[in-house]
Amino acid sequence: MTDRRAPTPVVDFHVRLAPVAGAAERLLRRMDALGIERAVVCAGGVLPLFDLSRQLVEGGRTTGDPDNGAVLAAAERSGGRLVPAYFANPHRDAAAYRDAAPHYRGLEVSPAVHGVALTDDRLAGLLDAAETAGHSVYTVCLEREGCRVADLARLAAARPEVTFVLGHTGVGNIDLYGISLVAPLPNVLVETSGGYTCAVAEAVAVLGAERVLFGSEYPLQDPAVELAKLDALDLAPADRRRVTRDNALRLLGAAREEAAR
Repeated sequence: MTDRRAPTPVVDFHVRLAPVAGAAERLLRRMDALGIERAVVCAGGVLPLFDLSRQLVEGGRTTGDPDNGAVLAAAERSGGRLVPAYFANPHRDAAAYRDAAPHYRGLEVSPAVHGVALTDDRLAGLLDAAETAGHSVYTVCLEREGCRVADLARLAAARPEVTFVLGHTGVGNIDLYGISLVAPLPNVLVETSGGYTCAVAEAVAVLGAERVLFGSEYPLQDPAVELAKLDALDLAPADRRRVTRDNALRLLGAAREEAAR
């Protein structure tokens, strides 16, 4: 596999840590090869990939718990390079996340995995806790009742103090419509993994580079592929830095930390 380092240090905002031995070490080696200084890491492997693919098409759910503890342990061993995000299970009481929140830097909720819609009252306690902790909330939308980008837009409008991140540049590869739905909402950013170059270009043009976040969806997608996608867009250097680093550091609160050093 050819390694190609990014021209400036990168923060990957969307990475999974598979529940297998050596996963964190493999991730760090890939980050080293590509010039990725930090990655926001969330638990993976809640469902076998085939089952997840079926749920994306047919619907369904799991009540299984992500291994947030393994993510936290890997982050603690990484010297700050892996930034832990908490993957919530809305089938459980929000108290688990609320108690653990000080140890994490963000929250994810997934209608695709747990089958709980963005309109479901069970999310309320999680969002309250995220607001208190100052965490952004990452989610992936689906073309399903209560899970569409329009539902996320309504949720974000009702919760202006919470920052939401729309994963994968919306639903599918060319969700220009979804980008237009979140455009009026300054508390919604868009993450780039999976979207075609035309969708990422649209997000930068419509939302501004300050509302777009680079993510790879590693290990399902190699970060080199997603970096090549940005190269194809030929963004202005300042905009590329916002997308690949500055916006993530702002959401994580890390920009304040660096300024204080």
